[in-house]
Amino acid sequence: MAVTVELLRRFPMLQGLSEQELEQLAQQSSIKNVSRRAVVINGGVASDYLCFLFEGRLQGVDFTLDGREVGLYFVEPGDFCGELGLYDKQGQPESVIALSKSQIILMPVSAVRTAIQGSHQMVESLFTRMATRVRKLSAQRALLGLSSTVARVCGQLWMMLEEQDSLNRREGVIAYPPTHQELGIMLNLSRETVTRVFQTLQTQEVVKRDGTTRLLVLDEKSLRALFEAGDG
Repeated sequence: MAVTVELLRRFPMLQGLSEQELEQLAQQSSIKNVSRRAVVINGGVASDYLCFLFEGRLQGVDFTLDGREVGLYFVEPGDFCGELGLYDKQGQPESVIALSKSQIILMPVSAVRTAIQGSHQMVESLFTRMATRVRKLSAQRALLGLSSTVARVCGQLWMMLEEQDSLNRREGVIAYPPTHQELGIMLNLSRETVTRVFQTLQTQEVVKRDGTTRLLVLDEKSLRALFEAGDG
């Protein structure tokens, strides 16, 4: 499957570019299918490509000193990763892996740099993205500082709910929620601990699973209260 202008227009960051600019990027880009748990970006290794996600789901991960995997953020369709390569040659400090079978577009950093020079919109998108990422990582670090496992899980769900509401998705619904294992990786908890918290939340009718693609938040007020209670 060739990368086309129509395909690139699906990515918000690129929508302000002209037909000619998109054509040039399409000619230099390639599309790649990756399997679940495949490494898309190797942390600490310089890369010549920016990665745009067309289908599937990716996750940025790092490792603690004792080797435990910690989830940092998700990359959803229409989003991109590996942007630090635009600013220096040191690569991303974290790795990015595929959480499901995914389809990615690899775009040369040199081509993106050229496009940025003539697009104020792309520059603004990159700055906005970087600011958002820093805020999310700061919030994630604050979650990890909570000793209450219930507060950690509820805090993660509340942050995901707020993020999806900001994207104008259906209110009170977390689309494609992470598995208990994935949540555990993000919160430095075991899968069993996350499962026990979910059982409590479901018993109290705070959340409800709707298949594997949706998590219904039935009582947003209680979810937020459990998060804000923290270690108190």
